[in-house]
Amino acid sequence: MAAEREERLERAASFGGVADAYERARPGYPDDAVRWLTGETPREVVDLGAGTGKLTRSLVALGHRVTAVEPLEEMLVELQRAVPGARAVVGSAEAIPLPDGSTDVVTCAQAFHWFDESPALVEIARVLRPGARLGLVWNTRDEREAWVQELSDVMVGRTDFLRRVPGQIEASGRYEPVEQAEFAHVQEIDRESLRELVLSRSFCAVLPPAEREPVLRGVDALFTAHARDGVLRLPYVTVCFRAVRR
Repeated sequence: MAAEREERLERAASFGGVADAYERARPGYPDDAVRWLTGETPREVVDLGAGTGKLTRSLVALGHRVTAVEPLEEMLVELQRAVPGARAVVGSAEAIPLPDGSTDVVTCAQAFHWFDESPALVEIARVLRPGARLGLVWNTRDEREAWVQELSDVMVGRTDFLRRVPGQIEASGRYEPVEQAEFAHVQEIDRESLRELVLSRSFCAVLPPAEREPVLRGVDALFTAHARDGVLRLPYVTVCFRAVRR
């Protein structure tokens, strides 16, 4: 268990070394998905584990008053450059530097699986007002297309943590039953950006260069086979969960 935790912490920390690639290559989120997570009315939103602000910028664009919380300084530098309209602070999901009952929504994009879930869910409930909402979102590659499944095979590492998310939230005893929704999303990406997308994944970020290069060669081969006019249309299913604080 301790070894698994150490590996998770090492992989989470690896994003600091690829923050620029993460910012350039990771996709954003469909507006419909963001509205489903947060509601239509502008609110006080905490974007937790905000990274370089891929979700933060959508929240700000929809009129929300956003505090972005991120533990890695390298990621926060990119976020502040990309989303000057958000307040950015250093902090973690297990120790959020905000007062009790101070926000209407806490969002986590591509981040919840890096948290120590049990204390994080307690801490999130602490900063939410009663009746306020937790919203989690992941962009997952749409592997119903065969070439996308092949891309996932090349990209080193698969996880199945999403199926556990509703149970983890409900087991905390601090939230109402979890709702789930999915949204279609397509990222148009060039060859270099696809390489950076792969480099920004933790499984690849922690590889030594000699092991990373065969991965990138396989990605290049798939781009050559499936891109049109120098652009690859990479489909995603954006998976969302939300739950109201009791």
